[in-house]
Amino acid sequence: MRLEARNKILNLYAPLLIVGVLAGCSSLVLEQDERPVSLTHTNFNSLPGWAHGDQGDALLPFWLSCQRLNRPANLNSHVSVRFGSMKLWRRSCRKLDTKKFGNHIYARKFFEKNFRAYLVTQKFSGKTEGLFTGYYEPQFDGSLKRFGEYQTPIYPAPDNLNQTTGRYFSRKQINNGALQNYVEPIAWLKNPVDVFFLQIQGSGLIKLPNGEIVRVGYAGHNRHPYTSIGRVLINRQELSKEALSMQAIRSWLKNNPMKVIGLLELNARYIFFSLIKGSGPLGAQGVVLTPGRSLAIDPRFLTYGLPVWIDTKDPLNIDIAFQRLLISQDTGGAIRGAVRGDIFFGHGLSAAKRAGHMNRRGRYFVFLPK
Repeated sequence: MRLEARNKILNLYAPLLIVGVLAGCSSLVLEQDERPVSLTHTNFNSLPGWAHGDQGDALLPFWLSCQRLNRPANLNSHVSVRFGSMKLWRRSCRKLDTKKFGNHIYARKFFEKNFRAYLVTQKFSGKTEGLFTGYYEPQFDGSLKRFGEYQTPIYPAPDNLNQTTGRYFSRKQINNGALQNYVEPIAWLKNPVDVFFLQIQGSGLIKLPNGEIVRVGYAGHNRHPYTSIGRVLINRQELSKEALSMQAIRSWLKNNPMKVIGLLELNARYIFFSLIKGSGPLGAQGVVLTPGRSLAIDPRFLTYGLPVWIDTKDPLNIDIAFQRLLISQDTGGAIRGAVRGDIFFGHGLSAAKRAGHMNRRGRYFVFLPK
């Protein structure tokens, strides 16, 4: 994974930001020439790998996205949106047989019968290929109280964060104690590197000294621009572009302890967290993310809740195709572009390895209801 891929931050300043049809409210229809993407109809039997895919595993996350349509604010909405009307989405969702989750044959027939597939193209460049990266939910040793080796704080969003305009305290200022009079940490980790990587992923698990596991999730940021330390290391020729991965950056930080703080503070953006309950991390759509099936996209170009068929390469073996159905349920501060995806791989060592090495070119197709 390229580290700039994850912040879990919705870019609130994007001029073309679109609130998704399945994100919980409808948005006004855009004329075809206003769309930042072009959609080219494609037959399902032309999708690479479709006939032999494991589409059944995408039915549960799709159903979770469908549930967003049942919120009271949406029940009486019939406003058209740029990726289909609320009426069409609700009708397609109602046809889903929840007893068939995991059934690949049923899933293929369900989508073929109720949806049309479209190749996504960046309208102004004409490009159909883009970058696919990965992210995961990390786990760190930590404590809810400061003691012993647990000396680096995880802060919640301060009360005055939204009472100020412009940029809030920078990472360097926060590291130097700027928040001490405003808010108490919700937890403590062993070192600044762990906190930084937690912020990159946007959510994570903390194993407490008694063995209990607690989950923290994204709660806001300080409105500073994001700077990729991976890009900095490449520009300084400390790492090559080809060798860049989460593991490579961690290794560099471990081998250069005197340079850690200075490098991390080049990224002025700081992420705040809250303690959360639930079976998994929440995506920007407000649904629990599904390992291997939830996709972070740029909401300036696509919207949440879309079934997306991706055609790229496996993160650990470029000779193996990675073709599967995912659901767009999340976003990230550096997920920018019409053809840009960040795949959620779950948690654990395997997820960390796959996410850390996912850096492939590819394309995707979105499914829209008939």
